[in-house]
Amino acid sequence: MSNRTESYLVGLVGDGVTPSLTPYMHEREGDVQGLRYLYRPIDLLELGLPGESVGQLLQNARTLGFNGLNITHPCKQLVLQYLDVISPDALKLGAVNTVVIEDGRFIGHNTDFSGFGAALASGLPGAKLDRVVQLGAGGAGSAVAYALLSAGVKALDLVDVAPERAAERAAELAGFFPDSTVTAHTTAELPQLMALTDGLVHCTPVGMAAHPGVPLDLGLLEARHWVADIVYRPIDTELVRGARAKGCAVLDGGRMAVGQAADAFRIFTGLEPDPERMRSHFLELVAAEEVAA
Repeated sequence: MSNRTESYLVGLVGDGVTPSLTPYMHEREGDVQGLRYLYRPIDLLELGLPGESVGQLLQNARTLGFNGLNITHPCKQLVLQYLDVISPDALKLGAVNTVVIEDGRFIGHNTDFSGFGAALASGLPGAKLDRVVQLGAGGAGSAVAYALLSAGVKALDLVDVAPERAAERAAELAGFFPDSTVTAHTTAELPQLMALTDGLVHCTPVGMAAHPGVPLDLGLLEARHWVADIVYRPIDTELVRGARAKGCAVLDGGRMAVGQAADAFRIFTGLEPDPERMRSHFLELVAAEEVAA
């Protein structure tokens, strides 16, 4: 056990964050490391506050002695204007999900992209990254695409139901990664793209408990493909189950959720978390939820 007596007070700001599993993951890891670590959801919907209140909430957190805040929808872009320092990656992504309060200053990071990068490395080690198809180019999709290109993907095919969003994202990412090819596509092109790709990454809400289903025809999957999902409620989405049945190497959405939390824990405390321990706890939490449901 650690001899540290310093305590940590952290919060999660966003719409509908009360059911989040993130506080439990952080607090359990803090317990194991011998820390006094409290993590509280600050649910804008329950408080009746708009996303624009994030600046005032940051100031309140500083006044009350918080060590930092995680930031989620709808505040990841809104928070930028209130920060004193923004990490280079978060600046490129135009989104911050982790703010550490240090010497009275607000320092912004993005662990969405780093969390997925860690998930890919630990959950699909050695995955072939010559060409990858990504479904969904929204907020989470931006961070995942950035992580994929950072990991060395040579050709990234972005597929979105909104072609203009995919095109805008592709142009932006191509500017950051001039040695890679980033191209926007429509869903109608999936059969041709899947025939050429090494892997598939899914970044849309399809498959969530509230949005059941699969995001593409499972007949397009081959055993040679690896498949990554970022949906983790449920952990075994229809896509994950279907890909496993085809013999694909699979990365479930829990890996990214744990990667984000582990990176944020490190940023808040300066201490090294144990991601595999955090994943075990996360899977316990998800299983308990599913039993309760």
